Amino acid sequence: MPGRENKKENDLFYTCSLIDYIARKTKNKRSDVVTMLGKKRIAKIYDLADIYHCDNIDRVSDDFIRNAGIAEGTFDICANARYALPSHWDIGKVFKRLILGIAKEKHLEIEEALFAAYHSFVCDKIEDFNSSFYYDAPKNILNAYLYGFLE
Repeated sequence: MPGRENKKENDLFYTCSLIDYIARKTKNKRSDVVTMLGKKRIAKIYDLADIYHCDNIDRVSDDFIRNAGIAEGTFDICANARYALPSHWDIGKVFKRLILGIAKEKHLEIEEALFAAYHSFVCDKIEDFNSSFYYDAPKNILNAYLYGFLE
């Protein structure tokens, strides 16, 4: 019996949530984590997300941090937040929706859309938990990406 959501969309949700979790844990920007993980590791996470999802996210993240050689950074998004922090699952959902929108609108494969999303100015705006952008309507976030500016 299928779940409430398409399996590959759920795999993308987990992939984005893990990226966010690693970024917070290592104090790195999400774009830097994506770059350090690289296309091959991200494709592996996306492909095996249903398996990784059954494991402890701390252990899974430690494996990828070690494997990719991700060093401790200085971008402490949690320490700089003045308000309640969204969870890595919350931000994973924001990026999942953005990536699906980019893939559809730009006719890209999911992995390509993922790299485009995380390496865009929109990623910096989503990372700013002191603004309201990350909880804006998904269509507004996608439009900001597509048209290159915020309204």
